[in-house]
Amino acid sequence: MVASSVELSRPRPHPVASPTPRLLALGVIGPGRVGGALLDQLRAARTRLANQAGLALELRGIATRSRMWLDCDDPQLDQRNGAQTWRPADLDAFAAYIRGTQDMAMLVDCSASEAVADRYADWLAAGTHVVTPNKLAGSGPLARWQAIRAAAAAGASRWRYEATVCAGLPVIQTLRDLLDTGDTLHAVEGMFSGTLAWLCSRYDATLPFSALLREAHAQGYTEPDPREDLSGTDVARKLVILAREAGWPLSLEDVEVESLVPPALAALSADTFLDRLGQGGLAELDAPLAERLARTREAGCVLRHVASLDAHGRATVRLQALSACHPFAHTRLTDNIVQLRTARYCDNPLIVQGPGAGPQVTAAGVFADVLRIAEAQGARA
Repeated sequence: MVASSVELSRPRPHPVASPTPRLLALGVIGPGRVGGALLDQLRAARTRLANQAGLALELRGIATRSRMWLDCDDPQLDQRNGAQTWRPADLDAFAAYIRGTQDMAMLVDCSASEAVADRYADWLAAGTHVVTPNKLAGSGPLARWQAIRAAAAAGASRWRYEATVCAGLPVIQTLRDLLDTGDTLHAVEGMFSGTLAWLCSRYDATLPFSALLREAHAQGYTEPDPREDLSGTDVARKLVILAREAGWPLSLEDVEVESLVPPALAALSADTFLDRLGQGGLAELDAPLAERLARTREAGCVLRHVASLDAHGRATVRLQALSACHPFAHTRLTDNIVQLRTARYCDNPLIVQGPGAGPQVTAAGVFADVLRIAEAQGARA
């Protein structure tokens, strides 16, 4: 009985209260395909992150080119992609509102706007983190890129842009880890366009190239104007971003880019080009590519769209004939693949490969950057 009474009188332990989740105030600019997918992913993960990671994601605003929606106008903003009440877009006012009095505020730029990229340095200097898949800041004017880097280095705010190269694949982080641990980049070679990867892997002369392009456009693989994919400029931007990450002060003008768009087709309006594509009348595009494919096959090779940066800083973007045993010869669908040759990975280069196109995987890459910044600021991953 004594034992029982002692046991009964022993104080019960109090349940341990969960720590208050760390608040991250978010503003999303550009709720299009990628931005919309990101908003869906944020909503789906919100409860889990609050309960398991101690991170409270608070969507405070959404902005487009002409409008913005703030949670002060609609407390349920995070349950939808917009609100009943909207205001004319004002990027400076939007950024100030997201920042508010929070100690952890972030702007996520899913636009493709130079005007938005122009503001990154000011936002970072004001203490607001910036995450983006927008390639314009990382590949645009070198002076602007340097100002953005300097603003991030001067304070506690961070700029992350993993999804600017190969969507959700960890290409920039992998390169950054190599460099931070003392490795030296010797060369980069990659297939950075999911659209062109799909086209090249499917192009076997049974159909004209323009027929495959028409199919890719119908399936949403291309930009609204497919000539943007064929021009190679978007791929060149990604190569510039990687070169700058490795310390080469490369600019877009320094990249030798082979456009697949014949001058006669480049001169057409977007509507006229799409009309001709729909009607199948693109002989200017089909004939030279058919001849090129024939020569490539005669040499026992495959045709691939490749971006390269060599040890001397020479950068090129062009169609290449590659041997059938080359790693790039065996990609699938819209796969991106990047080969990093470094001092450590010299004879056997490091390869990162996987889906490099689509709003869901791109948004996931952006979301991962959001969480990395939150973790660095004290929230649990």
